[in-house]
Parts: sequence; structure tokens; C-alpha cells
Amino acid sequence: MLKRFIAYYKPHKLMFTLDMAASVLVSVLGMVYPVMTNKLLNDYIPNRAYRAIIIAGTAMLALYFLRMLLRYFVQYQGHMVGTHMQEQMRRELFKHLQRLPFSFFDEHETGAIMTRMTNDLFEVSELAHHGPEMLLTCSVMIILSFSYLCTINVWLTLIIFTCVPILLAVSIHYRLKMRDAFQKRRESNAVINASLESSITGIRVTKAYTNAQKELEKFEVGNKMFVKASALSYKAMGKFFSSTSFITDIFNVFILIAGGIFLYMGKINFGEYSTFIVAVNLFIEPVRMLVQFMEQWQNGATGFRRFIEIMDVAEETDAPDAQDISDFEGEIEFKDVCFSYKEEDREGVLDHICLHIQKGKTLALVGPSGGGKTTICHLIPGFYALEENAGSILIDGKDIRHITKDSLRKHIGIVQQDVFLFSGSIRDNIAYGDLEASEEQIIDAAKKANLHEFVMSLPDGYDTEIGERGIRLSGGQKQRISIARVFLKDPAILILDEATSALDNATEVLIQASLDELSAGRTAIVVAHRLSTIRGADEIAVIEDGKITETGTHEQLIQADGTYKSLYALQFRE
Repeated sequence: MLKRFIAYYKPHKLMFTLDMAASVLVSVLGMVYPVMTNKLLNDYIPNRAYRAIIIAGTAMLALYFLRMLLRYFVQYQGHMVGTHMQEQMRRELFKHLQRLPFSFFDEHETGAIMTRMTNDLFEVSELAHHGPEMLLTCSVMIILSFSYLCTINVWLTLIIFTCVPILLAVSIHYRLKMRDAFQKRRESNAVINASLESSITGIRVTKAYTNAQKELEKFEVGNKMFVKASALSYKAMGKFFSSTSFITDIFNVFILIAGGIFLYMGKINFGEYSTFIVAVNLFIEPVRMLVQFMEQWQNGATGFRRFIEIMDVAEETDAPDAQDISDFEGEIEFKDVCFSYKEEDREGVLDHICLHIQKGKTLALVGPSGGGKTTICHLIPGFYALEENAGSILIDGKDIRHITKDSLRKHIGIVQQDVFLFSGSIRDNIAYGDLEASEEQIIDAAKKANLHEFVMSLPDGYDTEIGERGIRLSGGQKQRISIARVFLKDPAILILDEATSALDNATEVLIQASLDELSAGRTAIVVAHRLSTIRGADEIAVIEDGKITETGTHEQLIQADGTYKSLYALQFRE
């Protein structure tokens, strides 16, 4: 893990080197005070060298001014190195998330992912700056102060420093406990964010059902989990800091007793004793800083560990022999396809599915909820991968395993019941179908989706902001934008997954007209609960419990007197 972390410093080697050099100079200049104190007490003051005292004081002021400038550089540029590293990690994480399979997002909540991208990476950036700087400066200060103390009296120095091994042993002992406690606190923080994201997104449903208390109860689960995890982490941290502070306090006791004895025995004079006390504090301070640094280390290390957990998740990949397909005819065939979302699910979602959809024809999928209709729609664009021995899906006679996913998805348009629109303008959301489309092409797509007149009635027209997920639009308006988006994409294959089931009858008629125009000349797979919308399909397949139980046209299935007829009769029983 450390090697991977260090690799992020490479693009910033120059500034990082300057930052470390400035930090070392700050530490070196910190030794001026005890050295000058020794000179003043043992030479300049006893010898009444007032000119030397003034010069020494002026020199110290100049050096401290330089030290101030160096500290400014370290604080500003050092933090910017950490920020740029955070930017790089966040960019890599975002790009990686874009390439992860659907199954990853099925198992991870949005709020938990956001926590790793924001809170965790902020802690990593703080560690990236303060970690090397603190380790280097504290090490330099400890070495310099120890060396200088030895020049005063070696034996007194060695006696006092017997506390160092004890301090190291205590630090190592409690560090491991702190690591585990901080990991749990990070996980609980992710639970809070996931709950918060879910509650805010669904705030309108919460208000509609007056279930604010229920949401509070759900939030409190993560909140109490955070308090419990924080209690464990702070308990470990309390033991760590109290123990290490006690040991550093012992330094002062040793100095007082041992120094007093050496002064009484004439081994050192009063000036040397005073200098020794000042120099020892220069040793104790970096030791304390290192002790305090342990909390930041645990936060940053835990954050980076959670970052690489996601980075190590395997991305979607194309087969070695996968080819880009520039033009699709649109013929689709399912050959004995079996599929389950989880390996341990032996029964599976799809059980030996065989389908053949000719170019330009429409296949409708009907049946009870949970039968596998949407799963079929997800498999065609390769959102989920088929196992090697689980059958095959062919497009124009080519197994989709051997077609690059980008080229496959470029030729497939999807309109779903749950329309997702991005924050931004109407134009931005339509143009998502083809980012290089001209204004005329965007308007033409809107006209085909029966959207143009509505857009032009708005004060800002196509520049109208639609709010988060299109909250300022009605369901029908959002659906028409999604249809316009697909018109602009102009795919060879169209998937309509219950595209009108959430609309009222009047809006459905308008949307259905747009969908009929969109489907013309394309291979279309339509999932529908409202059977009136698919009566004209070239073929209808009834899916039950992952199996195809009936196929045929509307008339053929009515005559077959099976499940389809029962569903149809149920919908039109009046």
C-alpha cells in the first residue's frame, strides 16, 4: 500500500522536494535559540560583550523572519501538493467508477461511494502533506537536539533519553488498536452519508407519507453506529495520548533530578544546565508532534485503504479478440441463455432463454413482475456479463462477448420507466444522446418526441434549467426528453422498458405516438405491463419465472388461451 501511495508524489517531485528542503531549514533554524542561549549565558553576558549581544539578537530576528517565510511556503505549497494528489486520486476514482460493472453499484450505496471520494480523500491529502514533512522535520530536530545535548554532557543526555524506548513501545502497542477503531469509524460515517443521500433524494415521498419520524429512525441507526465507533476510536486515542504524554512528562522529571545532581556535582555549570533544559524541550516537542501525528496517520491511512479497495475492483473489460462494430443491422438472437445476478443463486433469473428478433422487427416481453424481462434488456447492451457456459447473445450473428462494449452500446438506445435526467438545461439533456449534435439536430429530435412546442413555451426555451433529476418537469415531459435523447442517438436497436407505465392515459397516448415513430425501422424490444401498447408487436413473448412460456402474435396468443390471454382479460375485464 505504501508503494502505491508514494507513486502519487511523482508528478509533484520538484515542489515536494522544495517543501521538504524548506521544512528541514525550519528545523535547523530552530536550533539557533539553544545555541545562542549557551553563548549568551556562558560568554557574552559574563564578559559584558554588549555589542555581541545586540548582533546576536539582530541575527536571531533575521533568521526567525526567514523561518517565518519558510513556514509560509511549507504551509501553502505543501498543502497544494496534497491537494493536487487528492485531485489526481479523485479523478482516477471517478474514471474507475465509470468503468465498473453494474453489479458494483447494485451492492454499494451512492452515499457510501461519495464518502470515499470526498471525506476519505481529504484525509489522504492531509496525510500526503503533513506525513513526510512531519516525519522529516521531527527526525531532523530529534537528531540535532540529541547531538547538541551530547556536546553539553554525554552522560546526562544518555540518562535522560532512557525514556525513548518506552515511548516507542507504547506508541506501537496502541497504534494497532487505533487503526482498527478508525476503520470502523470510517465505515459508520459512510453509513450516515448513504442514509442521508437516500433520505434527501426521497424527501418528497417522505413528506407525502408524513414519514419523517421513520426516516429519523433509519438515520439514527447510522448515527448511533458512528457514536459507538467514535467512542472506541477516541478511547484508543485517549489511551495512546495519555500514555505517551505521561512518558514525555517523565523527561522533565529526569531533567530536573539528573540535571540538578550533575550541577551539584560540578559536572556542568548553571549556563550549561539552562541551555540543556532549553535544548531538551526542542527534543520533546518533535516527539510530541510525532505522537499527535498518529491520529492523522490513522485517518489518512484508513482513507487510502478505502480508496484502493474500490480501485482494486475489476473494471469492465472487453475480450482480447473483441472488435469495434461501426454499423449494426439489428438482428438479435438469444441462444440458450442462463443468468443469475449472484453465483450462489442456483435457480437463476433466466433459465435457457431462446429468442430470435429479426432486423427491424418488434418483440414485446410480457409477464408477471420479477419474471426476467428487465434482465433480458440489461443483457443485450452487456450491462451484466454472461458466463462462458451460460449460452450466448448474438447481434448480427456476432457474439456480444466479442464486440467492444462501447461500440455495442453506441448502437443501442434505451428508454426506461424511471427516467434519469442530469442537472442542467433541456438542451444539455437532449444533447446527451450525441454530444457533437448541432442545434438543428437537437431541435429536430425534440420535434420528433413531441417536445418542441412545450420547450418553446418556456421563457428560456432550450436553456431552461430542469433542476436535480428534472424535478421541475412532469413525468411526461421528462419522458419526452429521454425519447428525444434517443432520437438524437439514432440507434439500430431500441429497448423500451415499461416506458409509459408510469404515465396517465392521455400522456401515454402522446408518448406512445413518439415511441412508435422512434421504433420505426429499428429492432425494438418492448417491456410492457399495459398490453394495449404492444398489440401491434411482430412477436410477443411471455416470460414467467425466467422461462419463455408462450410466443406468438397478439391474435395467436389470444387463441392459445394461456397466460397472455389471462393477463389480457384481466386488464380489459370491464
